[in-house]
Amino acid sequence: MSKRSSENTQQVLPGKRSKMSDTTMANGVDTVTEIDEDLHSRQLAVYGKESMRRMATANVLVAGVTGLGVEAAKNVILAGVKSVTLQDTASCTLRDLSSHFYLSESDIGKNRAEACKAQLQELNTAVTVSAAPVPLTEELVADFQVVVAVDVPLEQAIRIDSFCHANGIAFIRADIRGVFASVFCDFGPQFTVYDVDGEDPHTGIVAGITQGPTTLVTCVEDDRLEFQDGELVVFTEVVGMPELAASKPIRVRNCKPHSFELELDSAEFQPYQRGGIVTQFKPSKELAFKPLAASLADPGEFLLTDFAKMERPALLHLAFQALDAFAVRHGRLPAPGSREDGDALLAAVHELAASAPGPQVEVEEQVVRWLASTASGQLNPMAAMIGGFVGQEVVKAASGKFHPLHQWLYFDSIESLPAEIPEASQLAPRGSRYDDQIAVFGAELQAKLAAARVFLVGAGALGCEFLKNFALMGVASAGGGSLTVTDDDTIERSNLSRQFLFRDWDIGSSKSGVAGAAARRINPDLRLRALQNRVSPETEAVFDDAFWGGLDLVVNALDNVNARLYVDSRCVYFQKPLLESGTLGPKANTQAVIPGLTENYGASRDPPEKQAPMCTLHSFPHNIHHCLTYARSEFEGLLEKTPAEANAFLADPEKYIASVRSASDAAAREQLERVTEVLVSEHCTTFEECIAWARRKFQQQFHDRIAQLIFTFPEDAKTSTGALFWSAPKRFPKPLEFSASDPAHAQLAQAAAILKAQVHGIPIPAWATDVGRVADIAAATPIEPFVAKEGVKIETDPKASSVAHAMGSDEAAIEANIAKLQASIRPGTALQPIVFEKDNDANFHMQFIAGVANMRARNYDIPEVDKLQAKLIAGRIIPAIATTTAMATGLVCLELYKVFRGAPLEAYRNTFANLALPLFAAAEPIPPKHCAFRDMRWSLWDRWMLEGDLTVQQVLDWFREKGLEAYSISCGQSLLYNNLFPKHKERMGTRMSELVQTIAKQTIPENRRHFDVVVACEDEEGEDLDVPLVSIRFR
Repeated sequence: MSKRSSENTQQVLPGKRSKMSDTTMANGVDTVTEIDEDLHSRQLAVYGKESMRRMATANVLVAGVTGLGVEAAKNVILAGVKSVTLQDTASCTLRDLSSHFYLSESDIGKNRAEACKAQLQELNTAVTVSAAPVPLTEELVADFQVVVAVDVPLEQAIRIDSFCHANGIAFIRADIRGVFASVFCDFGPQFTVYDVDGEDPHTGIVAGITQGPTTLVTCVEDDRLEFQDGELVVFTEVVGMPELAASKPIRVRNCKPHSFELELDSAEFQPYQRGGIVTQFKPSKELAFKPLAASLADPGEFLLTDFAKMERPALLHLAFQALDAFAVRHGRLPAPGSREDGDALLAAVHELAASAPGPQVEVEEQVVRWLASTASGQLNPMAAMIGGFVGQEVVKAASGKFHPLHQWLYFDSIESLPAEIPEASQLAPRGSRYDDQIAVFGAELQAKLAAARVFLVGAGALGCEFLKNFALMGVASAGGGSLTVTDDDTIERSNLSRQFLFRDWDIGSSKSGVAGAAARRINPDLRLRALQNRVSPETEAVFDDAFWGGLDLVVNALDNVNARLYVDSRCVYFQKPLLESGTLGPKANTQAVIPGLTENYGASRDPPEKQAPMCTLHSFPHNIHHCLTYARSEFEGLLEKTPAEANAFLADPEKYIASVRSASDAAAREQLERVTEVLVSEHCTTFEECIAWARRKFQQQFHDRIAQLIFTFPEDAKTSTGALFWSAPKRFPKPLEFSASDPAHAQLAQAAAILKAQVHGIPIPAWATDVGRVADIAAATPIEPFVAKEGVKIETDPKASSVAHAMGSDEAAIEANIAKLQASIRPGTALQPIVFEKDNDANFHMQFIAGVANMRARNYDIPEVDKLQAKLIAGRIIPAIATTTAMATGLVCLELYKVFRGAPLEAYRNTFANLALPLFAAAEPIPPKHCAFRDMRWSLWDRWMLEGDLTVQQVLDWFREKGLEAYSISCGQSLLYNNLFPKHKERMGTRMSELVQTIAKQTIPENRRHFDVVVACEDEEGEDLDVPLVSIRFR
């Protein structure tokens, strides 16, 4: 390797420095690069500002604008590099349309790079996109920081990579051949990874430190520690033991859920007193890459994608080399279905295996023959999956964020293929845009795809990618085929960084409508219907039995669990296959849900997110998440819920008062007090009054409440057990004094005043944008001096569901507030509640929330956050990037082939992937749990159908004939029959359809021929037995 490096240095161009070796940048950092946070908020949640700044100075060359090349280019442009240049000397052919979404029949004969440049440019106008219809040479690549070589012959790739390796240019080579793929990365002899996994550092709150040769650290038991043996940690906020805070990062060992040891002798340290935060230290990592020529002979460790194929990468490493040699020798790739070409490739692989150094590679004949037969086909799902992966590697090269591939990835989806290689006649071209797909799967499967009836739920990031994939694959493009897509959402600006079918001019339009129209432009034959309905129990009249019954496949592209569970339940009920997927930043998972073969999506669920106790949020926060949660709650309470409640009073005062008096409890009192505040004591009529309100709120929140808390619980207060009250994780607070000269105070006052004015419909003067003037008016507001109160109850029980209520009689307080409201009713007035919107930086919503959170953080000496970080946390923004989305949908569409070929269980794959590491974990789906009784066997996929307008007795008899004793029948929440109730015996002769309508109060639609009941049964031995849902077809 050192010799190769020495030889390569001779190729460095005069006057050119290494582009990747400077550790201050992965691609030439420009720290002044501005990032459009509104557009890239979801992406910033993944990469962070520093990585995106590095990325925004990278010039990227994509050589080979095939289906894979354009996928990679699309993802990189959306990510926000400086420029992307498309190099290609080939002209567009009809077969390109099988995998290339920016080419059409009108482009045939044109240069591929030139033909798609304009549409790629539309994806992100901040990225310069250009075409280079010239040969790929060293001179061309010299001006780039990252080079992606797609469909570039091996000999040429070796030459280009050698130049890149010597000149500090990251080089990525990628190819897809049918259902096979190869990716190689060379980021040079020295590459710095600044963040290997993108995860937030683990933290813990220190409860105690035991000194000695072995230093034991114990932490509070609120949360389990996530430290791993061998990791490094640093300490902050420790009182006592100053040597610890001054130490370099310390290695940990013997990590347990709430303790760990330090590889540190602290016997001579000063004593530990209290407190402290321990945080994982994440060092950067240096990597050395071998050039392509050296790595061919010594590939090192391959990245596995399927643990059932441990030996497959070594075989494909040789097979792809043999395939390159075949293409050079014959001027073409092996012909689909050609036995002769398969024999030739197999012989070449055997020859390479015999001479390869290291362990003997087992040659799987069928794998090599499948590679030969399918190599000429460029499949869209493969382009999407590998294009997502390659796009992420480009981002890593440009930013140093996440661990790059080191250095080889081989992937195959042989399970998507038929059991046997089809006859050559089935694979022969038809003069169709789908000829590449036909070359892999045959004309028969293509016809099934064209006639498929598919339901796509969601048209966001995943939905856009799916629609593109379906259009290129020819799904629902002929015959009785149909593709229904639905999404009730509209397009927002923040969508544009990853939902690639949308443009600036589409903002505000229906997602499904715009995405559907874009998909039809990719393939005009697409038989698509776009709807704007949410799929839920409320829309079952739209998505009725006939709709679900007429489907062949359902594909979810949803972003919330509840919606996924509902669609899953419908698929189980109607026995329809469901392809499920989801992403979270660089992570993705896919799941195939196949009737009778696999468990359903709802069979396994993540544990619910842990919620902070109410008392922690209101009085004892100890991290910025607590502060932001509190700030979001204050926004919704002051500006949305309370004004809405006040409007309910104003709409009908008598009815509202009667309702409050009827409840007459603490909750009703608290609610009425808030209404009284907004309509009486805190009612504003001028903008100056709104500023004064903002100043008083500042005083109440960040001074008086804290001062009262300190009065109630002084710093030396102790618990009933004698322990210090202010022990970890509690942080002793301090009150804040408002200062007009403090920018954070001024900006919070400005935001609060403007939002208060909006609630009361008060015109906002032009000078309201002058934050200094607003702050001066706020500072001049008279403030009553704080007087501590005795006997104030502050909730400290972490199990309490609400904060402590005020003292005194609820009824008396309610009557007092009613009197105030009745005396100040203003006929015809109404407030304007404000609904939180995180993605409009000009609306002052996030300025208010960030301000409240940071002031609260100052109260408790918690590190503050900027507005972007506040938006990510308080806005509950789900991190999302285009690369992961593309990869996930590619994997799902490889499963789609299996659905339409009727594949067995062992062919399907559920995949978890993390592009940050990178990591792939594919596994066969879990089969459903089965129940058995006598000669019957069933699972959740089964539904027992009883024919006729049956009586209760007839239903019981039906079960008795099967050896089961039905003792209870229910419908929804209603019990139709139970043998424990004597009166229910009177229902034995009543028809079930009548009971469903009279007892269960269900209306059976005219177009529905059946209804469902749940039957509880016992077997002959009196043991309960779970039986399937029972449907009675009474019409």
